[in-house]
Amino acid sequence: MFDCDQPSEGGDKPRRMGKLARHCPCKMSQLPPKSPLACPLSEGITSRIDSLDNLSMDSFWLEVENIKQSTEAEQEECSLADVKAQEEGEAEAEWLQDAGLSDLIKDHASENDNVVLLSTLTKTQAAAVQRRLDTYSRSRRRKNKHPVRDVRDIFGVVGSGETVAEKEESSPDQLWHNLRTSNVQKPETQDYSCTVRNSGKEEVFNMDIAYSEQAAVLLKGSFLSESRRIKDGNALTKFKIHKGRLGVTRVGDLSAQDMKKIPTLALIELTALCDVLGFELKRNKAAKLKTTEKRLFGVPLNTLLENDQKLLPNTKVPLLLQALLSCLEKRGLETEGILRVSGSQTRIKSLEQKLERDFYTGLFRWDEVHQNDVSGLLKRFIRELPAPLLTAEYLPAFAAVQNIPDLKQRLQALNLLILILPEPNRNTLKALLEFLSKVVARENNNKMNLWNVSTVMAPNLFMHKGLPNKIPEGKEKQLAEGAADVVRMMIHYQDLLWTVSSFLVAQVRKLNESNSKRYQFCDKRIKNLLRKIHADKDKVEKNQAEPSKVVKVHASLLLKDSLEVHLNNATRVADVLRQFQKNLCQNGWNIVNTVNLLKCNNSTECTSLLLYEVGGNIGEHCLDPDTYLLDLYHINPHAEWIIKQNPSYPRMF
Repeated sequence: MFDCDQPSEGGDKPRRMGKLARHCPCKMSQLPPKSPLACPLSEGITSRIDSLDNLSMDSFWLEVENIKQSTEAEQEECSLADVKAQEEGEAEAEWLQDAGLSDLIKDHASENDNVVLLSTLTKTQAAAVQRRLDTYSRSRRRKNKHPVRDVRDIFGVVGSGETVAEKEESSPDQLWHNLRTSNVQKPETQDYSCTVRNSGKEEVFNMDIAYSEQAAVLLKGSFLSESRRIKDGNALTKFKIHKGRLGVTRVGDLSAQDMKKIPTLALIELTALCDVLGFELKRNKAAKLKTTEKRLFGVPLNTLLENDQKLLPNTKVPLLLQALLSCLEKRGLETEGILRVSGSQTRIKSLEQKLERDFYTGLFRWDEVHQNDVSGLLKRFIRELPAPLLTAEYLPAFAAVQNIPDLKQRLQALNLLILILPEPNRNTLKALLEFLSKVVARENNNKMNLWNVSTVMAPNLFMHKGLPNKIPEGKEKQLAEGAADVVRMMIHYQDLLWTVSSFLVAQVRKLNESNSKRYQFCDKRIKNLLRKIHADKDKVEKNQAEPSKVVKVHASLLLKDSLEVHLNNATRVADVLRQFQKNLCQNGWNIVNTVNLLKCNNSTECTSLLLYEVGGNIGEHCLDPDTYLLDLYHINPHAEWIIKQNPSYPRMF
């Protein structure tokens, strides 16, 4: 599969990199600049790569050589279906399908679902949708097929949820124009000064406003930030997520039903962001590999999890990966050169066969395996997945993140890409990155700093036998260093990247509200729609005028009674949990199974309890302790608030 030379330690290494990388089965797409904001691209990339020159890439190329050696004997086993070039319009059709808007290109289909989604879009997101529809329509006309329906004939709702027509007789053209020229929130009122890099200081990462809208404001105001120069792991900029009054939502805080809506919204937002930045978002067409008779290595993540869940329900990360990571955490974190120093390929192949035979029987002896062999098995497991862990569709986009000159915007793109990943891939990637962080934390003992770990893991994540090789001539070194830099960002900023932006949560709420109301968005009903929306708006404004509110918080699994809470502008989730604990300990409430409650200094531990928002315009939402509850009540007055035990703690009952 590989045809490459072992890079020497002398000055001819970059020259040999060309031959090496051209035969690597990885595809790292180049994104051409198309807008003024992207003009500093080459300069920004060059300056960042120059700063990386001081950091050795030896580990990267050595890992490529190790991959080559471990797969040479198995080259015939890798059977890949031909990847056909997409015809004009196919990419746009696939994008509309993945964005949940496929009905827009059908001749006869229901409009409701599309209208509900379109009604939540911001100006830049709506423009991204229109751009794909226009391209698809042009391709249809060239093929002498009937043109697709114009979206302007379908809906007339702006991203904020307010109708864009002030009169019933407004034309469809005017409705669509207003959608594209409207905005949910006015980003001009936000402070974007933190985007201009100020090294040595913690910077605010704004998740309240759509990233594409922020980029559009920067472009309009010509606030072009200088490219980040990275010299070592310690120089990486520190970002602090801006906490609004509704707190921060992490991946896992939303119900499965609501999380299913996030990838669609994230894809539209990522596309809009790339459009504003002047980049083309390229995606691969998924290729099919021959099925394998193995049970562990080379098995799709979904299949692995289905098998594992028969043994342990609710398993979210493959049991084999959990076992590999656990073994390395117990005995490998202190091993010098762990991950970098390759184990014996013969032993690794033999161990793979033993695992296939004995893993599920519990007969495999982990304590007899050398740690470098375990790290080899870990990397082999990732490489042997039938599709890349970052998915075949979005691997080019992950690789192309390096082309965005601004660090904050690179992280915005990565955040959206991670939210787009299928849940099994996202959970597995998170488990891997958490382990890699632990390796970096033991740098003094294992001699593996953040850059070392990143260069070793990048080939295993970005090279895959199931993808065609289309690396531009002379770009091998830049792409290799860029891939390692992307891995470094994912390791270092993983807490930020596994956050669901507030603007996406707001869009999920609007989707749920619209689905429950089932408005008919067509011209003949626009008058009734306006009347209903204005009535809802008046109701919300009335709620927001309330300075205080008394609500009930339920804890049915802990108490038979509800907790009555008086809310004001300063009441946070943490305050309610403390009040709940105080009542548990002092007022002698009728507690269910009180013996098993976790106690600390005669009071229930705060971190053992969580407050959930359930129903209304959200499925279920685990609330940030810093959420201001009166603000939340105004946004979702029909929800119930329920106290539950933190699932990461031992059960109380």
